[in-house]
Amino acid sequence: MTDRTSRYYIPEKSPWPVIGSLGMFVLVIGIIYLIKHHFVFGGITFFIGALIVAGVMFGLFSNVITEGKQGLHSWQMERSFRWGMFWFIVSEVMFFAVFFGALFYARVYAIPWLGGEGVGAMTHQVLWPDFIAHWPLFKNPDPKLFPGPHKVIPAWGIPALNTFLLLSSALTVTWAHWGIKKQRKVQLITGLIITLILGGTFLGCQVYEYLLAHHHYGLTMGSGIYGTTFFMLTGFHGAHVTLGMVMLFIMLIRAIRGDFTADNHFGFEAAAWYWHFVDVVWLFLFVFVYWL
Repeated sequence: MTDRTSRYYIPEKSPWPVIGSLGMFVLVIGIIYLIKHHFVFGGITFFIGALIVAGVMFGLFSNVITEGKQGLHSWQMERSFRWGMFWFIVSEVMFFAVFFGALFYARVYAIPWLGGEGVGAMTHQVLWPDFIAHWPLFKNPDPKLFPGPHKVIPAWGIPALNTFLLLSSALTVTWAHWGIKKQRKVQLITGLIITLILGGTFLGCQVYEYLLAHHHYGLTMGSGIYGTTFFMLTGFHGAHVTLGMVMLFIMLIRAIRGDFTADNHFGFEAAAWYWHFVDVVWLFLFVFVYWL
């Protein structure tokens, strides 16, 4: 890549923000209709919205990469990229904080109250006198409406393996980063390939875990608060792992093309930041969803 310019760079006018807003609108409409079980219309709308968003991201990032290759980005521009990525990750942290908060509230407050503790004594006596507060929740307050699971995923099986896979991938992506710093292209490419293999294996184990939970353990989205928090947190994290793999795959293509130098490779750094964020979130998931 060409060295950065010292002058202030103002990008040309672009249609991508407007098209991206339209795509997000169509995407959200599709999600709403899917939730309302209008699967045909919702599915088609969701797919169209997703295609528009993907096309906008491809076009927008292609423009940014081209500008960087032409040496149009100053240090001020890179600083804005870094802050933008930082606040994007902060927004993702807030998403997970909400879901972890829901898990915390259910375990520490709602379930004990329904079991008769604290302010929930009368609720327990009048509505659900047979309910026993216990986590994981195998028997819900209304087991006929929400039949609970008869077993949950043990922490020291697939989740422990997945923890090892993600922690290993954090090391390999860091090793790839060292490859950029030392201008070792083979190390960079090898590190990215290994990271993608580890990430793909993680997702494969997650799919197997979901099938096991659904078909053999009775653990579903409809099996009460444990099922909904379990699938919401792990599924949302799995979506982030998938996005991280897409980002790292693009970095692999760029690495093969020789786009990165020791002093100019923020695209890779942004993807690595995101991947480390995904790793840290998984540690919290392993401890608070599977282990404790």
